[in-house]
Amino acid sequence: MKKHEQPKNKLEQTKELIAGKRAQNRENARLRYNATKMKIEDRKAHLQAASQEMSDDLRRLLSKELEDKEKNEKTRGSEMLSIFAAHNYYADGLTPVELRTTLEDLGPTYVKIGQIMSSRVDLLPEEYCKELEKLRSNVKPLDAEVVRAMIEQETGKKIDEIYSEFSDKPLGSASIGQVHFGVLKDGTKVVTKVQRPLIADMVVKDFELLKKLGGVANVVTEGSGSKTLDLVSVLEELEKVTYEELDFRVEAERTKFFKEHCVEDENVIACPTVIDELTTSRIFTMTFVDGVTLAKKDVLIEKGYDLNAIGQAVVSNFVHQVMDVGFFHADPHQGNIMVSEGIPYWIDFGMIGQVTEQDMNFIISMITSLLKGDAEELVKGVESIGATSPDTDHDKILEGAEKLLSKYSDVTSVNDLDVMVLFNEVTDLAKENNVELPGRFTMLGRSVITIEGVIEDICPELNLLELLTAKISDRIKKSFDLKKTAIDFGKGVLDVGSKTVKIPAQISDMLGNINRGKLKVNMEVTGLDEPLDRIGEFLRYSLLLIVACVVFLGSCVLCLAKIEPMAAGNVPILALAGILFSIALGIFSVKKLWKK
Repeated sequence: MKKHEQPKNKLEQTKELIAGKRAQNRENARLRYNATKMKIEDRKAHLQAASQEMSDDLRRLLSKELEDKEKNEKTRGSEMLSIFAAHNYYADGLTPVELRTTLEDLGPTYVKIGQIMSSRVDLLPEEYCKELEKLRSNVKPLDAEVVRAMIEQETGKKIDEIYSEFSDKPLGSASIGQVHFGVLKDGTKVVTKVQRPLIADMVVKDFELLKKLGGVANVVTEGSGSKTLDLVSVLEELEKVTYEELDFRVEAERTKFFKEHCVEDENVIACPTVIDELTTSRIFTMTFVDGVTLAKKDVLIEKGYDLNAIGQAVVSNFVHQVMDVGFFHADPHQGNIMVSEGIPYWIDFGMIGQVTEQDMNFIISMITSLLKGDAEELVKGVESIGATSPDTDHDKILEGAEKLLSKYSDVTSVNDLDVMVLFNEVTDLAKENNVELPGRFTMLGRSVITIEGVIEDICPELNLLELLTAKISDRIKKSFDLKKTAIDFGKGVLDVGSKTVKIPAQISDMLGNINRGKLKVNMEVTGLDEPLDRIGEFLRYSLLLIVACVVFLGSCVLCLAKIEPMAAGNVPILALAGILFSIALGIFSVKKLWKK
């Protein structure tokens, strides 16, 4: 038997070692990722400095734009003020439609800002995000000569020295930049994203004006319990996000991070490779993915791809991102997942979400408190992870938690739960009671809903939530330390036993007091000495028998723990002593009761 047990022990040790290394790698990765972030003032200074660096060729090609920019800067403030004044939102606040039309009137730069805002449900109420999704960029593509001049300025090399083939026609054009296909000298197919030369400096200056003008309007959420949001604070957070998007090094670092930590097997799922020597804050080069997006389901079927295998790969990898790595693609719509040679590729890492260890512990605590029906534990978790306000009423949120848990009173297993429904209900409970949960929770919820929609379209039989629930269930099992639980339970049993042993004596004392007349009553009781003594004795030995049973059960549980010193058969001596003591106590109590 021992020959079979030894490999099992080694396997368990190996699993624990791998799990420990994975946790450490995850933490190291998080620290490294966060270390790449710059303070907003530093990034703004870098963007402005980069905008001022311009080669003679580029300055010549942009002479008219530079002249117009200088003129517009003098009147931009009054122009923006007039646009704000033209929109009537002073009485009712800045409604979703007014916000969208205001951004459209402010120009292409703000259309792009609005597009970024549309996916940031952690910054704006959902009704605003939905309205901003209607924004569409309508910008003129950059001239091919300007694109080539930008690449040459950023790399210090001529186009012919970098590419054996370069397409002047863009694959796509947007407010901040546009993408071109090329083939490097070594034959590698790539795409290079080129930033519009004047856009960064323009956005930096416009944000300064916008924050000043933002004070004239408030965002008012709709529905019952509506409240006014500080638009300037939202703009400041949005400014940071926009500056990160303007610095192409951020997306490059996110792409590299994702490839290193989130892609386990490139034969199953992959992402592009960053070409470092052709990447700066204003150009970004990565390998070309020659494929079609998941949005083109018919084309995928025509090519004979296995949609179930593709869906399985995407779902499994997304769950891995969230549960194992703690970093996930926060904009996983169909257009950001391409399929090449049957392998799905994640693209566009402009938005990455994070799930901290504290967040995961909160989710686990949320589920376990529901399974236990412990409303107080659920409320403590919500209040610990979120930011309470003076309007937060603990009793009210506890009442809401009890109502919520009553809906799940029949649930006994994680597998019976719809985790996202529960997650949204807890989020609503927090919101209704003025507890502000971190924005990353909202981002995670939206990402799960988005990926669910994607999978439902290409392979409806797959269930993302089943995989997510299974992963959470596995984590709950791993977080349950049997040894620690056994020891804690054993200690609890001994503690209860020691207290319980005193109960017969206390009851006997109380009865004695009654007998001796020390307990004051409105009548004098006499002639009951013998019956009271018998009752006291009966209670004493009955309770001792209960204690014996409790100690016996607790000692049996302690047999599972490895507590030194050990007796034969790897049984703790403490547990063995408890069993023997409980048997002796039980026999003694039964004998006494039998005589009574």
